[in-house]
Amino acid sequence: MFYTYIIRSISFPQQRYIGYTSDLKQRMEAHNYGQDKHTAPYKPWKLETYIAFDSEDKARAFERYLKSGSGHAFASRHF
Repeated sequence: MFYTYIIRSISFPQQRYIGYTSDLKQRMEAHNYGQDKHTAPYKPWKLETYIAFDSEDKARAFERYLKSGSGHAFASRHF
């Protein structure tokens, strides 16, 4: 399975990150250990939501959508 996920900083609640992965547990550990340069300054992180897909292409496409203007609006309304 592949996952598109949204995480929110506990220390800076206005900071949100959208990504995709095939190993959600490992990816969350990487974010919280500061191994990602985009999320390290805002750690620790909590998982807000995730959506499972049966293909990497679908997960990547949904991630791209959520990072778009209309995708941000959709995520704010529904997640």
